[in-house]
Amino acid sequence: MFQKFGLLTLLFLSGCANVLHGAEPAADMPEYTRLSAVQFKTAGSYDQALHAWKSPEDISAWLDANFSYDMARAIRLSETQRAQLGQLSIYTPPEVFALKAGVCLDLSRFAVETLKAIDPQCDPKYLMIEFTPIQLSGNELRWHWLVSFKRDGQSYFFADSKRPGYMAGPYKHAQEFIHDYERYRDRKIVTFREVESYKKQWRTQALKLPAAENP
Repeated sequence: MFQKFGLLTLLFLSGCANVLHGAEPAADMPEYTRLSAVQFKTAGSYDQALHAWKSPEDISAWLDANFSYDMARAIRLSETQRAQLGQLSIYTPPEVFALKAGVCLDLSRFAVETLKAIDPQCDPKYLMIEFTPIQLSGNELRWHWLVSFKRDGQSYFFADSKRPGYMAGPYKHAQEFIHDYERYRDRKIVTFREVESYKKQWRTQALKLPAAENP
């Protein structure tokens, strides 16, 4: 299968990957440093990127070279803090391009909306995953987001904050990918859905918390 888990093996063998200091293995932040030699199409602005980029690979290469995970934002967007403090807006693609940082849903929105603009025929969707919850600094995190798209009747998955420049596939369907991804993350996946928009699911996720259900 195209690139499936191959990049991680290559990184270990080449010595180009190092475990990030202080990284929480169960969290959604990257475990490994990016490849310094990655090639990507440069652009001075997001509008310029929309003209320069033509494929999911172009987006993935830019993410691999530029995207940084914002752990403080991840905590603020946790189910616990959203239930207590209210919703926080997800970054727009131009904001992600400018900041070069965010969390899994910021990254997924960037990839979905960019793909819809440059290659709508690949039918990009959000892949929403519910893990068994973990606690980080007293905050509950259970949801994770990445992106699926179609090519030649097969499914591919990318824009994953855990491995920003990695593209998994081809798969026959999402369930096949989820089986591999659960093993890769070493976390139990409770449920998953491919959805056209994150907005409805994002608004209702915090309701899974007992405190939110019984104010």
